[in-house]
Amino acid sequence: MRVDKFLKISRVIKRRTVAKQACDQGRVMVNDKVAKAGTEVDIGDVIQITFGNKELKIVIQKITESCKKQDSEGMYDVIN
Repeated sequence: MRVDKFLKISRVIKRRTVAKQACDQGRVMVNDKVAKAGTEVDIGDVIQITFGNKELKIVIQKITESCKKQDSEGMYDVIN
């Protein structure tokens, strides 16, 4: 699954266009490498996102094409 789509479906970032912009600006890293919006992610990958002066680091636990809001929290674990 593309990293921008995963960030949107898991509700880490609300809109896919915003996720794509974050990737284009170099604020998203997958496994310690700067990620483009089309970078493929898989279970166990570590995603690091920089929001201004805050940093969020998550590990992918589950990948689904769509999910309900209450199920989206189980798609990743925060590891700061």
